[in-house]
Amino acid sequence: MHNEIKAWTLIFAAWLVASISTLGALFFGEIMQIPPCVLCWYQRIFMFPLVLILPIGLFPFDRKVVRYALPLAVPGWLFAVFHMLLVAGVIPESIKPCTQGVPCSQQMIEWFGFVTIPLLSVVAFSTVIALLVLTFFRSSK
Repeated sequence: MHNEIKAWTLIFAAWLVASISTLGALFFGEIMQIPPCVLCWYQRIFMFPLVLILPIGLFPFDRKVVRYALPLAVPGWLFAVFHMLLVAGVIPESIKPCTQGVPCSQQMIEWFGFVTIPLLSVVAFSTVIALLVLTFFRSSK
């Protein structure tokens, strides 16, 4: 029972991260009027459903929600890492993932000299993945 409560808390924390990330993406796009690039759209495609899927595993607690959430979080993380490396200049812009609209290598915000939207996405997806993996191991005992 104690492990189940801890696992529930981890899923709830993952839901909070996904919700804050979703609200942040909507804030950047709708309030600040920062147009999302193609890679941002892909990351949104993988993050937004987590806000709906994760609570399904909370009431009642069902550890199987990890099976449905991880396949969304991992590809989202891969897109976010690729985007972060593209913005950092590690991946050459000649790959051209964004052929239309906003260039994916363009930094729309930069807080404290290093915090960019792709970095925020990497942190969010990494946190969700870590919480889901911890949930899997905590609830399997």
